[in-house]
Amino acid sequence: MLKAVLFDVDFTLFRPGPELGPEGYRRVGERHGLTLDPARYSDARTGAIEKLQGERELVHDEEVWIAFTEQIVLGMGGDPGRARACAVDMVAEWERHENFTLYEDALPTLEALRSHDLAIGLVTNGQRDLDEFVAHHRLEVDAAIGSKAHGNIKPHPSIFVAALQALDVAPAETAMVGDSYEDDIEGARALGLRAILLDREGLRLDAEDRIDTLLALPAALGLRPL
Repeated sequence: MLKAVLFDVDFTLFRPGPELGPEGYRRVGERHGLTLDPARYSDARTGAIEKLQGERELVHDEEVWIAFTEQIVLGMGGDPGRARACAVDMVAEWERHENFTLYEDALPTLEALRSHDLAIGLVTNGQRDLDEFVAHHRLEVDAAIGSKAHGNIKPHPSIFVAALQALDVAPAETAMVGDSYEDDIEGARALGLRAILLDREGLRLDAEDRIDTLLALPAALGLRPL
């Protein structure tokens, strides 16, 4: 019997604003005397993710986020001598709560889950203070586990276990929803949670338990309209 649903935050419930995208990088780069090409952002971010996945330890470390962002700056044409300082400023932008907005499908989905008396939790990696972030956006959740406070990052099992304990539910009673197959889906399934991939961009069309909008989540969980 399903009792709780865990959500990733960035690119799942919340959309990062333009300050955190290609043009944001360009503007921050200008402050450091860099000419960053927004057209190269997507490939630069993909390359940075691949490098991070290959080298990272599953421990929250601010230096990892800076190094990841520095790789994006370099991939967009940044000078190696100035890339780190630019990355530090860019990471600071990711810590600003006002740089994020809820996706349009988020609140209706959360309300639908609440109507079935399901507990809702957040499990996320990142530099922000998650409790402050939740309060800033007036989001009603029953538990919020962020890697900054917890110490480990997804897909480390301990961060999922912390969420389960906070909600007092078992893995078999819980579903995880997120946009990262490696962090959210594989991490949750390894502990026995059901995991549903939110694939907004249609990048994993062959994935099992896949949805392309949160509005499809209640049906995917087998919840009947009330």
